Amino acid sequence: MLFYNRMVVDDLVFHALSDGTRRDILAAVLEREQSVSELARRYPMSFAAVQKHVAVLERARLVRKRKAGREQLVTGDIDTLRRSFDLLTQFETIWRQRLDRFGEVLADTITHDDTTHDDTTHRHDTRHGRTGATR
Repeated sequence: MLFYNRMVVDDLVFHALSDGTRRDILAAVLEREQSVSELARRYPMSFAAVQKHVAVLERARLVRKRKAGREQLVTGDIDTLRRSFDLLTQFETIWRQRLDRFGEVLADTITHDDTTHDDTTHRHDTRHGRTGATR
């Protein structure tokens, strides 16, 4: 069940990060804690729209909110971001290994073709009585 929960959180994180405004909000609150009102002043959208963006980030556990009087203060959660980075690093490792293996297979194929090509390029064409490269 823990693995499934981790997958759900990863899905929420990547969904949250798919939007440029949310990425910008996250960057801002990773630098320093900010109120939702302060964040709303940064964007040409309504306060409610910014609240919704923050809520998406909060569901993904990328930010935490706390009340300070009437204000809601938002702070970035670097741990969730780090876990997502680790997941991307795992994917990168898998793909780099696959690309390395592909490169090895390609190099073997080219080497094999070169040796095969050398053996077959200068044959005597008995049909037309001439020697030359074959097609």
